[in-house]
Amino acid sequence: MNVADAMTPRSDLVVVEIPGSRNDVLEYLQEYGFSSVPVVKNVDGEEVYRGLVSRDDLIDQPDEDQLALLMREVPATSADATIEAAAETMITERSRRLPVVDGDELVGILTVTDVVRAIARGEVDGDRAVGELATREVNATHVETPLPVAEREIGLAGVPYAVVLDDDADMAGILTEVDVLEVARVVEGEASTGDSIAEQDSEWSWEGIKATGARYLPTRNVEIPAGATRHFMTNEVVTVAGTRTAKEVAQELISNDVEQVPLVNGTELSGVVRDIDLLEGI
Repeated sequence: MNVADAMTPRSDLVVVEIPGSRNDVLEYLQEYGFSSVPVVKNVDGEEVYRGLVSRDDLIDQPDEDQLALLMREVPATSADATIEAAAETMITERSRRLPVVDGDELVGILTVTDVVRAIARGEVDGDRAVGELATREVNATHVETPLPVAEREIGLAGVPYAVVLDDDADMAGILTEVDVLEVARVVEGEASTGDSIAEQDSEWSWEGIKATGARYLPTRNVEIPAGATRHFMTNEVVTVAGTRTAKEVAQELISNDVEQVPLVNGTELSGVVRDIDLLEGI
């Protein structure tokens, strides 16, 4: 199977165009919930691919407004490359999406989700047991953690989720980037929210922790509610056993529209199967 068979074609993509600003990207990320956006430029009447702008790029350069200075080059692939080769590039480069190019022309985007769909349909190998592919280190938070603190935990852990534990250390739910993004409010033109996430007498209030939230949107442009994580997490969590195959788990991810599922051994949490983990098995 080739990249062309699984990618999202250019005709279905939303892009931002040079010249442009960070707000163009902010609006795109807020509306679609994606992690990055392709950048193109009109050169003598022809669209030329220039790079990507990601959530991290906006965070790392909070005072930069020009799109041309925010974008960066990322690994790309071609339409006739194999899915296996593209998946290997995603894993080694830690990239969730690869621009598909023909010279300077953007012809599509291949995402981790596109590859997972191919696994779910049986178009590429999905016979490995997920117990062999799962990530054993689990990022976790507590049900009463204020959402901005939980968001920062997610950001520092470098993963898009936190398993939410109750007072007995049992799994009560899961909080994802998408859950936070859905309640985050973009504040145009403000340099910083500048407010503490809690009252001064709160056990969660300490110097240096501010309600600036959002790893995936610039802190100067976002406000995140300060309520307890339990109010924003997903309560009904899909879990899988280690004996399930990559194909079966891929089907679970697609049908439930999630990027990861907790791995359980009986009733005990023993890891997390992320969508990109499944790419290791093809």
